Amino acid sequence: MKAVTVENLTKVYPVPMRRQRIIAVRNLNLEVNEGEVYGLLGPNGSGKSTTLKVLLGLVTPNQGKATIFGKDSREYRSRAEVGFLPENPYFYKFLSAEETLRFYGKICGLRSKELDARIHELIELVGLQDARHRRVGGFSKGMLQRIGLAQALVQDPKLVVLDEPTAGVDPAGSRQIRDLILDLKKRGKTVLLTSHLLGQVQEVCDRVGIMARGEMVREGSLDELTTIQRQTEFLVEDAPEGLQEKIEELIRQSGGRFVAARRPQRDLEGVFLDATAPKK
Repeated sequence: MKAVTVENLTKVYPVPMRRQRIIAVRNLNLEVNEGEVYGLLGPNGSGKSTTLKVLLGLVTPNQGKATIFGKDSREYRSRAEVGFLPENPYFYKFLSAEETLRFYGKICGLRSKELDARIHELIELVGLQDARHRRVGGFSKGMLQRIGLAQALVQDPKLVVLDEPTAGVDPAGSRQIRDLILDLKKRGKTVLLTSHLLGQVQEVCDRVGIMARGEMVREGSLDELTTIQRQTEFLVEDAPEGLQEKIEELIRQSGGRFVAARRPQRDLEGVFLDATAPKK
């Protein structure tokens, strides 16, 4: 079963006081496999946030549908297996980290003993042991993102949706969140994330979809997207000078060691800029 499916999704927003409409998403098709980390990329206004809102049941599409583990995203039951971290999470400032998780745990129906163990596990997971009794109002941006990730995991969801999880976070905090995402994958969780930090996406994602102008313009595994076609790269170890112009057989004859032949790659940023460039 697919963790997420989006079929022929179209969402149109009317412009108040004008006879105009904005097509936020147009005929979008998307699948996320269970247990993978999927990165949904795109410039501002590309339709990423609208897609997530439809998936989370916050927005009703004009056409098409989205499902979570086979359940229609418009049904509240579909969200029982979903944890969500918005780009700018808000928490009650006078609650501590532990009290915040207890609050969300009770909303999710967890009982006291189960919740106590879950809070302890999550505090350890996100590295907030020393701040468990501190008020959230005094947290840094990175700490807020980590407590936000903990609340998204409080009911042990199968699918975790992260909207810009490292936005405004310093490099050290960003690295911690990256490691947490990789840990979620090891635990068998499915992660759907959006991010503008393409280098980080390249480190954690199994597959990537790039949106522009409300449409999916490029999709595939990182290897598929970053491999440059019709070119081959030779890697030679201990090669004598001038061997660059010779072919593999000449490499063997000259005393060098042929190590590998592979297609050269470019980074994900190059793929992103190429896919989202305005159409000529």
